[in-house]
Amino acid sequence: MSTRNRRPEALQDGVDVSVVIPTCNRWALLSTAALRAALLQEAVDHEIIVVDDGSVDETPGRLSELAVSEPRLRVVRNERSLGVAAARNAGIRAARGEWIAFLDDDDVWSPRKLRAQIDVAESERAAFVYGGAAWLDQRRTFRYVPASPDPAGLATRLLQWNVIWAGGSNVVARTDVVRRLHGYDERLFQLADWDLWIRLALEGNGALCPEIVVGYVMQPTSMLLTDRRDVFDEFEYLVGKHREASAAHRVDFDRARFSRWVALGHVRAGRRGDAARTYLRGAVRHRDPAAALRAFGAIVGPASIPVGRALLSGVSPARRRDAVVPDEPPWLELYR
Repeated sequence: MSTRNRRPEALQDGVDVSVVIPTCNRWALLSTAALRAALLQEAVDHEIIVVDDGSVDETPGRLSELAVSEPRLRVVRNERSLGVAAARNAGIRAARGEWIAFLDDDDVWSPRKLRAQIDVAESERAAFVYGGAAWLDQRRTFRYVPASPDPAGLATRLLQWNVIWAGGSNVVARTDVVRRLHGYDERLFQLADWDLWIRLALEGNGALCPEIVVGYVMQPTSMLLTDRRDVFDEFEYLVGKHREASAAHRVDFDRARFSRWVALGHVRAGRRGDAARTYLRGAVRHRDPAAALRAFGAIVGPASIPVGRALLSGVSPARRRDAVVPDEPPWLELYR
């Protein structure tokens, strides 16, 4: 049954949706991106749970000031940083909504995002829902939109590759289901989203909202580009965790693609030597000759050779096989 016209009392003092935003020392981004996006949501009864993961900048004071005048805002604070997975779990524990939505502090939403996704999820009787997501550069300039995966066979595809684009700011799921799955695995730091989407897809059916509802911003300070922990160890943990499910679905995680993804992260962070070494290891281990070519491109730079952009897969969005370039969503103007 739709909750659109139900009074909050009918949900036992709850709300339709709890929006969980983890943050740490990024007030400038939080205030102009995620917090604004959550406050702009239309036609939905929602609360905004900002989990301050040990910020030592102006974030705690600013949030306290805003909470005085904004009844939708609730602040959960960790006195020391516990990491993004633990921060999201703190938000899950605090949530009062029937649905829970995740949002990274630097990403933005269509004002219709929550309403559109919940309507689709309820219509499809889905446990979770995801929508179209636009790639934005750090100036929030629109670049392209990767194709969204079909919900049919989603678990099988997720056991090969993380096909839910911008999932950390995209997925809306039933709170009871997320809690039953124990939320995010805090042993993971970069792949926690992927792991949760796998478990959600194995637990219940997902639904696709066809609208472009997320603006995913690639920041030079993103965890993907700055965290130097060995993500390959984390990947092996993920593979082992889901080994039985992979066998049941008769698929394997795409190790070659994962290796290229890590190398591309090094490229975007300016670590071209690390990128070249990662590409070369992948070329040998996975018999991936294209990775050897990308290693050369990582060293000389895409501007130095005509095919550089093709070699560095993902640098040129228009050439991605899964990319589409529709008209820019007009709601992005709200964030400029």
